Formats: sequence, C-alpha cells, structure tokens
Amino acid sequence: MRYALNRCLFFVVSVWAAVTINFILPRMMPGNPADAMFAKFQNNLSPQAMKALELQFGFSDQPLIVQYFSYLKGLISGHWGLSFTYYPTPTTTVIGHSLPWTVLLVGGTTLVSVFLGTGFGIYIAWRRGKALDTTLPIASLFVQAAPYMWTGLLLLYFFAFKLGWFPIARGYADNLRPSFRAPFILSALKHAVLPAITIFLGSFSGWLIGMRNNMILTLGEDYVVFAEAKGVKTSRLVLMYAARNAILPQITSFAIAIGNVVSGSILTEVVFSYPGIGAQLNAAVLQQDYPLIQGAFLVIAVSVLLANLVVDILYGRLDPRVRTGGAAV
Repeated sequence: MRYALNRCLFFVVSVWAAVTINFILPRMMPGNPADAMFAKFQNNLSPQAMKALELQFGFSDQPLIVQYFSYLKGLISGHWGLSFTYYPTPTTTVIGHSLPWTVLLVGGTTLVSVFLGTGFGIYIAWRRGKALDTTLPIASLFVQAAPYMWTGLLLLYFFAFKLGWFPIARGYADNLRPSFRAPFILSALKHAVLPAITIFLGSFSGWLIGMRNNMILTLGEDYVVFAEAKGVKTSRLVLMYAARNAILPQITSFAIAIGNVVSGSILTEVVFSYPGIGAQLNAAVLQQDYPLIQGAFLVIAVSVLLANLVVDILYGRLDPRVRTGGAAV
C-alpha cells in the first residue's frame, strides 16, 4: 500500500511539473499566439482586435503568477484555448475528434504486436535452434530496419495504387459520416488496414527479439534448471518459472509504448493522411498553432505518466523486490 501511495504521489508531482512547463514554454518563446494570428490575417487586424485575441489566448499584462492560476483554472474547466488552424474551434474539440482514431489504430496495433511478439518470443526461445528460431527474428529485423515511411509508401503504392485493394488516404469514405453503423465501421476498418500493417511491421521485431533474449537468459537460471530436473510439467516450467520473470523488461517497454500510443505514429498518419492526433500535431507545428500544440503535448505527457503509474504498480505486484527496494521478502 505504501509503495502504491508513493507512486501516486510521484504521479501527481510529475503531472504538476508537466502542466507548469507547458505554461512556461510558450511564454519564453518570442512573440505569442496573437502575433502569429496577426501575421496570418496579413496585418489586417485592428489594435483592439489584437488585444482581444491576446486575452482570448490567455496572454495579458497581469502578473505571471495570476496568469498561471488562470491557466490552471482553464485546464480544470476544460478551456484549453482556441485552435489557429480551425479557428474558432476549441483545441479540446480538435483533440477530442482526433484522439479516438489514434488510440484505436496505434493502440490496437500495439496490443497485437506486443501479444504476438511476446508469444512468439517465448516459443522460439524454448524451441531455440529450430527453423522458426533461425528465420523469424532475422526476417522481422530486416523489415523493421526499413524506415516507417518507406514501408508505408511501398504498401500504399502496391496495395492501394497498383492493385486498388485498399483506399489511398483518409480514415473513412468521403460519402460517409462518423457513426456506429456497419457501413462506416467497415469503411474505417478497411482504411486502417495498411497503416496498421505499417505500424505492426515496425514494432513486432522489438517485442519478439526482446522476449526471446530475456527467455534464453532466464531458462539458464539455476532454479529453472532445477525445476526441469525435478520433472516440472513443460507448460508450467515455461510460463510460470521462466516467462513470468523474463516478461518484466517487456512490461517496462510496454509502458513506453502505451505512452506513444497517444502521441500517435506521426509519419504513418501523415503518409496515409489518417485523421489522428499525430497528423494534427504535425499540421499544428507547420501552422504555428500554439494552443493546439500545447493541448496535444499536455495530453501526451499525462498519458505517458498515467501509463507509467499503472505499470509501476503492476511491476510491484509481479516482482515484490520492487516494493521492498531490493530486500528479500
């Protein structure tokens, strides 16, 4: 219980630090969002309109500490500012529309990649030296060595442009509107196939080889050899004795991967014009859309911290030495 409370306290402090940095950074940059908006309107805004924009984006002549508490109040009340790119749409609305696409695409693909990579890693480590062990890691590593965008472009060229099996861009057909009806769901799934394969091919090898190497090291431990000599059933030996300990580094990597789910796979989303948070963040950077960049970074930071909190607590359950600081239980 004390370990869990310590991790929760660390999470709260980390979120406060992320929020504070997110407040300070834009104010350290030259100019402010209103200046960028002024340039976007080609200097056709009146001084009164400029002042109104500055107040709307949270920049005023008030002391910094007053602005800081106003910023915190805005975060809690859901007022995260207005997007330049989609002005006057609130950034929360833009992020809220983009986030589900990324979570479903990148999150679903990450789970499949982790599950299959870890499962195959356990199997080929136990059956090391066999045909699958000598071919699968090399083949997957070869595919992963290619940059994401090249894999995506190749898939796009052959399966979308040449063969016409899949759509070239977007998240769903132009003649449909987002809903839970079958035509839209089938269209969304068809549009997600190529981006999902791209992300899967780029991450599968890491999970496979990482788990295989961890398993081989664990299978050589004395307690595993002793259990095997005592005639412990093979499935129990592999899963409960070896895999349970070998999977701990995978869980740490999984926490990082879960955090990356929210940030999206920017290059993949850009190549396929997929309407996720990664593509929105790329467009926001190009358009100098500071409120949207701030909102996206805040969501990403909190998601990474939350994922780490869950994994820290789970890690403590799987390995009691983590809770006791390395002392024997």
